[in-house]
Amino acid sequence: MKNKIIMVQGVQITVSSDQQNDYICISDMAKAKENNSRAADVIKNWLRNRMTLEFLGTWEQIYNPDFKVVEFDHFKMRAGLHTFVISVSEWVEKTNAIGIFAKKGKYGGTFVHKDIAFEFASAISPTFKLYLIKEFQRLKKEENDPTQIEWSAKRFLTKNNYLIQTHAVKKYLIPQKNYKSDLEWLAYADEADLLNVALFGFTAKAWRESNPKLAKDKNIRDCATINELTVLSNLETHNAIMIKEGKDKKERFKILKEIAEYQIKILNAAALIENKKI
Repeated sequence: MKNKIIMVQGVQITVSSDQQNDYICISDMAKAKENNSRAADVIKNWLRNRMTLEFLGTWEQIYNPDFKVVEFDHFKMRAGLHTFVISVSEWVEKTNAIGIFAKKGKYGGTFVHKDIAFEFASAISPTFKLYLIKEFQRLKKEENDPTQIEWSAKRFLTKNNYLIQTHAVKKYLIPQKNYKSDLEWLAYADEADLLNVALFGFTAKAWRESNPKLAKDKNIRDCATINELTVLSNLETHNAIMIKEGKDKKERFKILKEIAEYQIKILNAAALIENKKI
């Protein structure tokens, strides 16, 4: 699952998603009501509530064919008693629930399906719930933005083609003997900057020095346009082939620069025409 962060009334909330479902960290949400040390108590008190159990049980019966209803009924009968206590792990283990789970580690906590998360938010504050829904909807809208999806696809493609290039560098440029493995990155970085200069006109270091604020959490390729990433992907493949053919760096740079200028001109012109149509 991939994690993303949304801000709800000044509180960072982790959203963990796979291809089908979104799970929201209610441990983060509980901090909006209590401090870090008491966040777990908020969840425990919420979980032992009879209304909560009925909601969780109903949700599981709708979406989980393997949910153990008999075990659920046992919990529901005890709910409301002063002696009744239940943990997330116990609920999951006994009922085979899928709507809630606990994750350990640095980015751990109690995660629940978005439907359940909104119900938990109601227990914290109706206002908090509304802001949570608003921010969650904004996140999903951003994720489903066609331009963002296309950009991500192009970024993924350039990463894959980068692997092809590094393989060529390792096999044909790095000496097989008397070469320290911890210095390999120098050769890889050198070739990456060859492409950076051919396409962008400057190295990654020069870009960082010129853009100190952006460079705190991004690199030159993160800030590239979709057209630039498309060309970069093509350049990586061309460069790998030329490395295999034994062409020296000067010759490769000349060819790569020509390819970059030609392809970016075509793509930008096509995008301009398309925008005029719109």
